[in-house]
Amino acid sequence: MPNANPDDARALRKRMRSAARLYAVQALFQMEAMGLTVDKVRAEFESHRFGMVIDGVEFSEGNVDHFRHVLSEAVDRQARIDQMIDRALVAKWPIGRLDPVLRAVFRAAASELLTSDTPPKVVITEYIEVARAFFPEGKEGGFVNAVLDHIAREAKPDAFA
Repeated sequence: MPNANPDDARALRKRMRSAARLYAVQALFQMEAMGLTVDKVRAEFESHRFGMVIDGVEFSEGNVDHFRHVLSEAVDRQARIDQMIDRALVAKWPIGRLDPVLRAVFRAAASELLTSDTPPKVVITEYIEVARAFFPEGKEGGFVNAVLDHIAREAKPDAFA
């Protein structure tokens, strides 16, 4: 059996973490929109969404551990995260006025910025891509970048020193 290429393995791990981030945002949105518990949504995603096929299109297999981490930390730290998001927004645009998908993006990203060893710039870049998946035609990427940069500087000031 030939040896696996380490670059291929790294690329696969990166894709699986990226998919987990996207799924975490979807799960946070679904929790808010439908009033579901974290346990119910997590179970649904893990049993039905990861790797599902719809109309012949196969969804990526996500890193379950990363999905669980982002989702649970976003829920457990939501009050603190929402305060951080509010501080990053202009006074006339509070968190309640945000599109619910953007709220989910910010909550997932902030949970990762607060609790992971992933460099802030990587987290920001990843969640900009997640936002673009939901808003391909919009200017949300720049907005997400600005808000997450503010949150990252608050969460991990040493990374920007």
